[in-house]
Amino acid sequence: MAEWQATMKFSHLHYYIDYLKTVEEYKRLEDKLNDFAKLVVRSADGLGYDVEAGRAAWLGLKAKHGEPSFAEMDPEKFSPGAQDLVEQSLVGVGWRITGQHSGPGSSSVLVTGPDPDGVHLIYTALNEKRVDGSEPPSKRARGPDEEFDHFNPAHVERFSKAHNGRQGCAVLGFVVANGEVATIRQRYTEKHPKLVVPGERYTKSSLKMFEVFAYYKGEKNVSDADEGTILRFIEVSAADASSLQVLPGLKKVDAAHDRTTKPAYHDHWVSNVVSRTGFLDTLNETIGFFPQVEFNAGVVAAGEAQIESTVTGNVSGLKTADKKVALQDPTQIFLPTNNALSEVGHVTLFLREIGQGIQHVASRVENLPEHVQRTNDFRKMTGAGFSFLNIPRSYYGRLLAKTFAKDAGIEVPVAESYIASLCKAEVMDKAGIVNLDATTEQVMAALPAGTPSIVAKHVLMARYSALYALLRDNVSEAEYLRIVRNKILVDIQGDDLLYQIFTCKLMLRDAGHEGHFFEFIQRVCSDKIDPATGKPAKIKPGCGGFGIRNFLTLFLSIEASKAIAQRTEAEQAGNAKGVAMSQRMLEIFTDQLDESNPVLTAISDAMTAEGDAKDRGDKAEETRQAALKAKGNEELRAMSGRYNNMMKELRKANA
Repeated sequence: MAEWQATMKFSHLHYYIDYLKTVEEYKRLEDKLNDFAKLVVRSADGLGYDVEAGRAAWLGLKAKHGEPSFAEMDPEKFSPGAQDLVEQSLVGVGWRITGQHSGPGSSSVLVTGPDPDGVHLIYTALNEKRVDGSEPPSKRARGPDEEFDHFNPAHVERFSKAHNGRQGCAVLGFVVANGEVATIRQRYTEKHPKLVVPGERYTKSSLKMFEVFAYYKGEKNVSDADEGTILRFIEVSAADASSLQVLPGLKKVDAAHDRTTKPAYHDHWVSNVVSRTGFLDTLNETIGFFPQVEFNAGVVAAGEAQIESTVTGNVSGLKTADKKVALQDPTQIFLPTNNALSEVGHVTLFLREIGQGIQHVASRVENLPEHVQRTNDFRKMTGAGFSFLNIPRSYYGRLLAKTFAKDAGIEVPVAESYIASLCKAEVMDKAGIVNLDATTEQVMAALPAGTPSIVAKHVLMARYSALYALLRDNVSEAEYLRIVRNKILVDIQGDDLLYQIFTCKLMLRDAGHEGHFFEFIQRVCSDKIDPATGKPAKIKPGCGGFGIRNFLTLFLSIEASKAIAQRTEAEQAGNAKGVAMSQRMLEIFTDQLDESNPVLTAISDAMTAEGDAKDRGDKAEETRQAALKAKGNEELRAMSGRYNNMMKELRKANA
């Protein structure tokens, strides 16, 4: 713990992107989307939207609205990385432009959800060139003289130089308590003067701003500052807070959020860095943050790729049993931080291609399955928005003879014969993956006459059997299927759940590159009763954790997605050897995920029990659970070593 901790809350994220269209053009798109939201109808199951009818309705709006911002896109040809990030935000999750700034060298828009206290994203682009200095699709007219330094084009150019000309998240913005900007300035000046951004930011009697570079190029104090990502601390008086549009210079823009859009709130922001411990120490010494969760190399390894990760953050002052208050609270600040331990993998490539910076940011929503269903359906109807990382179906469950026999009360040979019949009828595949749309009638028709109907129940439950082991009957079959269909990850810590999903990479000029992405999560906090009072217990900040089981799933899925892209490239080039290699890589990653899942669950359970024991002062149980956690980590480390060797042998054989 630190001797002092800043009183902070999330404020905003500031992105530097290649170009912005005019606010007027984006508003025409918003008008079309708002009209569209009035026309979309629910699907027959009530869980999503009628995509076919919605696509027809979207095309029908062309006569009235034309094609504002993006051309009429074919949903089948959707490409997530090559889109305008503002448009993706407007279409994909229904956010709207609520502020703007027009300067002599740059233009900016503020994008928010329907709750003005929720997510704030500022997108800034140079008027006459892209982030990398090349010509944009069109130049914008110069605005009046720049009054606000935080919109100075020189910052975009500085960020570009530090990030190999790439777009990205440039600034993490926080609001601090009255008088604390001076304290933070003093602590940085005394302990980390190299990180202080030269020159005054924006200061007047009622509003103060202080900025520092987030990272060193190497080890803290020894190396120079990495002049890429910035931490921005804002102190504002109560009088100014009511009228300030997040940053001075942003002017309010009227906006109407459509009925399908739900609020989202900042939850955590993730960095890829060279020196993880250096960044953690710096934050501890300046604003008092300290490590909350550790993911070691045994947990986070995919084939040859290995990383370490630590979630650092604050002690939130939040003390509430009200789930709505916990959902909306901005004082729970978590900053996960990754560093690479190998020369391969997406973190290594991110650092090599882009440099240190924000890999992804997570937003918290009230109902993630509903949120993702809306995003997927709107993409299928409009051809724009967000798509999500591909998660192997085996993560959710599959039908294997041994477990099938045990669950259904039949002999293993009988289970094997049933599986063969189901595969022949194409109700499932040879990997044990049961079709999501399979019905009881289809299952029974594929099996021998006289088969007990309970067998069909277990076949269909195999579509989500791994989830059922975690959630049991607390979730309906329809909700289970919506989670699987939308490829949502689920984790559990004690009585708390975490739902999470990751978009595909954003802001890419060329396919195959590393890039920034968004994460959306839902924290399902338990309804515990405080034994001392008999009333609902206080909700723990960050309830549900950060997905220790899913962290590896994310890591493996990113590597698997790269293998799929390599296979596609090899297929297009007629490279049979390359196709075979990438297919084998995909199999290795999937096998590692399947083998790791039960061990990860055991580690998660031990972490939860260890924390509970610590809270109640049971030192013996805390020690026992810590030992179980360490044992699980050793199992994973040994497992990752085996898969590491498999990948090395595969590369060697195909060299």
